Amino acid sequence: MKSLPLFVFAASLATVTLCSAEPSSSNLSYDKELSEFAYPFEVETFEFESQRQRLEMRYMDIGEESSDRVVVLLHGKNFSGYYWERVANDLQEQGFRVIIPDQIGFGKSSKPEAYQYSFRQLALNTKLLLESLDVEKTCLVGHSMGGMIATTFAADFPGMLDKLILVNPIGLESYAKYVDFKDTNFFYENELNKTVEKARDYQKKNYYDGNWSDAYEELLKPLKGQLAGDDWEIVAWNNALTYGPIFSESVVERFPLIKTPTYLIIGTRDTTGPGRDWKKEGVTRKLGDYSQLGKQAQSLIEGSQLFELEGLGHMPQYEDYAAFKEVFDKALED
Repeated sequence: MKSLPLFVFAASLATVTLCSAEPSSSNLSYDKELSEFAYPFEVETFEFESQRQRLEMRYMDIGEESSDRVVVLLHGKNFSGYYWERVANDLQEQGFRVIIPDQIGFGKSSKPEAYQYSFRQLALNTKLLLESLDVEKTCLVGHSMGGMIATTFAADFPGMLDKLILVNPIGLESYAKYVDFKDTNFFYENELNKTVEKARDYQKKNYYDGNWSDAYEELLKPLKGQLAGDDWEIVAWNNALTYGPIFSESVVERFPLIKTPTYLIIGTRDTTGPGRDWKKEGVTRKLGDYSQLGKQAQSLIEGSQLFELEGLGHMPQYEDYAAFKEVFDKALED
């Protein structure tokens, strides 16, 4: 294993203990690290020090460790690594090693009382994890907010990437240009008032064009359990803190810095537009118009390829897996 920077304590391979039987759906209660929510694959822990505190980054690592074909899957803001299960299984069958981290503040990873969240920090944390696993080169896949982290990783650490795949990333427009600045307390109050019904209604409208299914409902299970648990306040605080970089960092400005072969997979019906409810006075821009945003991003990333999925929204890997897989495989094989 490579030597790590001094501030990295260790990469602990101790598996997080998962319960074999979860509570019934009507009696869910999860702590801040989803201890009783079973992930699809074995969960491991990377311990490191950041911002004067010791943190634990959980991740899944499947496939042959010796494989020279590695894919890293980065989750979006409203989810964590568990929702990559089907994609990861397919990749493993194709001979890839697949690494799926939960970013700090999400899923089973640490929820600090205080942390200066930025996409450069989260990208650096991901880099340290990969170095601890002796991964020198990878294909990096980012969905939703994970696309903002992946873009930043590509700009900061291009030597570690074979290719970059962005699946309906947010951040394809610079929100700070169009929306009012909000104190973290604003987002914290919203999180404290969150309900499963509100989350379902938001995703149903913005992700799935008014449709809903049992598969979509299953993705809400961690939220249901944490809302019913005793740790929602610290989870809500971290949720609020992670809005900061979404509205203060422009990854659009990083697109021209990317020299890695890049592939954009865009469900063109997506309408996800963070901040559309508090636009600056006089702003008439329609936020979240992915039918145009994908094309604009492609024009800014040199040599990138755009795969548009007509009729699909923010979660193409769930709405129509066959359509998603067809273009995803093309990006992987190119």
